[in-house]
Amino acid sequence: MPSIYDRLGGAPALTAVVDDFYRRVYADPEVAGFFAGADPDRLERRQVEYFSTVLGGPAGYRGASLRRVHQGMGITRRHFDRVLRHLTAALTTVGVPQELVDHIIEALDPLADDIVAPRPPRARSRRGGSRIWVWSSALRG
Repeated sequence: MPSIYDRLGGAPALTAVVDDFYRRVYADPEVAGFFAGADPDRLERRQVEYFSTVLGGPAGYRGASLRRVHQGMGITRRHFDRVLRHLTAALTTVGVPQELVDHIIEALDPLADDIVAPRPPRARSRRGGSRIWVWSSALRG
């Protein structure tokens, strides 16, 4: 069975998707700030390499891990979902069939674990007013 990369149309299609994707991201005030100061050509080239690798194409990405690259940026799940919506729109604009768009987004969604910042700790009182730090995700139990 052909890889997602091959079904997408290989390097030319992926490059077109990434070009459209970054036009959308740079124009979006909610997420554009995360890319301020970055070299757009280098960023787009790295994105093509990364997507190529994770979608089953040539393994060209040799950069830092997603966790390391995005650490300390304060990216929330809302930001991540917004970027995925821009990617969905770019894939659709380039003419990728909806079934494949859904498959690509499904494959990329777990990357949120490495991109989205952990929630800040919340203080909670215990007997006698002492404070303990508890991760908000642990509070949901």
